Amino acid sequence: MSENRKAVTAAGDSSAPPPNVCFGCGEANSAGMHLPFSRDEEHRKVYGEFRLVERYQGAPGIVHGGIVALVLDEALSKVSKFSGVSAVTAELNVEYLRPVRIGEAIRVEAANERAEGKHLYHSGEIRDGMGHVLARAKGRFVVVNREGFLDLNKETGK
Repeated sequence: MSENRKAVTAAGDSSAPPPNVCFGCGEANSAGMHLPFSRDEEHRKVYGEFRLVERYQGAPGIVHGGIVALVLDEALSKVSKFSGVSAVTAELNVEYLRPVRIGEAIRVEAANERAEGKHLYHSGEIRDGMGHVLARAKGRFVVVNREGFLDLNKETGK
């Protein structure tokens, strides 16, 4: 049984929401990144400000491209909450413009572009401390029934 599955099973109470074991933002994932995000209710944006450490390195001194994509996916996914729904990533397109450097202060922002039925389209970008866009992404998210989705995961053992 994986460590993440143990954490969910350990919760015990099926009526309580499961602990957040997400690798990117989950507080219940001891190996996770624990990325902090905030919501700007007025502008309906999600943002996060942080520095990524050496363990997320790809090329020397540069954040791995997969981690850059993860940061953008995390921010974009949280935009769905403004619509009061749970949604999963269906597509994520990342444009890498400049290197994201290890230890550099970065800001990620994300917002909704449009909604079409069960499909939500979000976009976001990562900027450095000087305001340069380092990477940007567009994503398509599909609204899911959270309870049904969690039940499906139980059935498949994930």
